Amino acid sequence: MKLSGDDVLHIALLARLGLTETEVGRLREQLSNILENFEILQEVDTSGVPPTTQPIPLQNVVKDDEATASLPQSEILANAPRKDENFFRVRAVLE
Repeated sequence: MKLSGDDVLHIALLARLGLTETEVGRLREQLSNILENFEILQEVDTSGVPPTTQPIPLQNVVKDDEATASLPQSEILANAPRKDENFFRVRAVLE
């Protein structure tokens, strides 16, 4: 499928791109080649191929959750810039 310069300008307008005449000519050729490749792919018989969402099987690699002992509160608060008894003290963010 060959695109015209007007087609490329319309696509550029939709994508909010400003193109020079040189860029329009170059992109017209490149986009036409891409569309021609898709036309070739349309000719491939895929009637015996089941639809898939992922061509290769996926496997999540996650670690099992394990309950562990928490750090002591004094150790957690040791590096706090400001604390109030057993709590972190932060600046108010209200207007």
